[in-house]
Amino acid sequence: MPYYTAIVSLLAVAVYFFFAARVAVARGKFGVKHPATTGNPDFERVFRAHINTLEWMPTFLVPLWICAVYFSDRAAAVVGLVWVAGRILYFFGYSRAVEKRVPGFLIQALACLVLIIGAIAGIVRRPSFRPLRNVPACPWSRSRPSAGRRRRRSASRR
Repeated sequence: MPYYTAIVSLLAVAVYFFFAARVAVARGKFGVKHPATTGNPDFERVFRAHINTLEWMPTFLVPLWICAVYFSDRAAAVVGLVWVAGRILYFFGYSRAVEKRVPGFLIQALACLVLIIGAIAGIVRRPSFRPLRNVPACPWSRSRPSAGRRRRRSASRR
C-alpha cells in the first residue's frame, strides 16, 4: 500500500483546512459576513485562493494515487510534496496580489502534469497489474468449486 502517498494526501488536506481557517480570519478582518463571498477585494483574493485549491484537489489526488499504485509510491509522494508547496506559494501570493499567484500556480500545475504522466506511464508499463487478483469474484467461489472443477479434480486423482 502506498505509505508515503497517504502521508502527502493527509498533508494536502491539512493545508486545505489551514486555508479554510485563513478564509474565516479574513472574513472577520475585512468585515465580510456569511453567506457573502464578495465585497472586499482583499477578502475575495483569500477566498478565491482557497476555493481554487478545492477545485484542483481532484485533479491532484486522482493522478497522485494512480501514480503511487502503478508507478512509484515515493516518486508520487515527492511530486505530491511539490504540489503542496506550489499551492502554499499560490495561496500566499494570491492573498497579497493577483499577479503574485502565477509562480505557485505554475509549480502546482507542472506537478499535476508530472503525476498524470507518471500515472499513464505506470498503467502502460504494467497493463496486467490487478490489485484485486486474490479477491474471489463471489463469496462462494473459494469455498465450493464448481461442478466442472470437481469433476476435473476427481479425474486427475485417478
